[in-house]
Amino acid sequence: MIESDEARTHPTAIIEEGVVLGSGTVVWDHVHIRRATSIGHDCIIGGKTYVAYEVVIGNYVKINSFVYVCTGVTIEDFCMVGAHVVFTNDRFPRAGTRDLTGLATSDPTSTTLSTRMCRGATIGANATIGPGATLGEFSMTGMGAVVTRDVPAHALVMGSPARIGGWMCVCGHLLCRLPLVNDGEHVAGATECPDCGRSYRLDGESCSLEASDAGTSR
Repeated sequence: MIESDEARTHPTAIIEEGVVLGSGTVVWDHVHIRRATSIGHDCIIGGKTYVAYEVVIGNYVKINSFVYVCTGVTIEDFCMVGAHVVFTNDRFPRAGTRDLTGLATSDPTSTTLSTRMCRGATIGANATIGPGATLGEFSMTGMGAVVTRDVPAHALVMGSPARIGGWMCVCGHLLCRLPLVNDGEHVAGATECPDCGRSYRLDGESCSLEASDAGTSR
């Protein structure tokens, strides 16, 4: 195990060979982190969470209890993963080989897909993230949602399968809900966060920070 002097791990946690933990990171009880996984600084890995091998987790990440993070997942800085979230990576999961002579390999294959959780994104408790999805910057996935496709930056997605239901600010407050406007198009135009004052541009099915606010941290 490779561990920073400043990282803290619970005595019941299993940290396999080649795991890198950044300074200030805390790993709670009965966590299992597989080989060659990298976790940045100032992260929290909640109790009973499983992190598979070669997963990459950035800085300032919060992962709550009982989360399953499979191989092929990348979690960028400032992300939050709620309790009991499950990531998946196999489009065609079967227990047996194609000729039914034994168990299928658990190693990555040509059908294993990578998932990326971009900077600042949040996933609510009990959500399931399908293989190959990208969750855009500062997006928010609602509790119990089943994500089967990419999520745009700042989008709020809900349901099974998950659908866009609104747009979210960097600070976590709702910018607007979607219903549709009279002409059948999604809400478009400029809007401002009622909590922190950041300015956004809504354009059909996308949402972006105005250039003047893109580099701010309020």
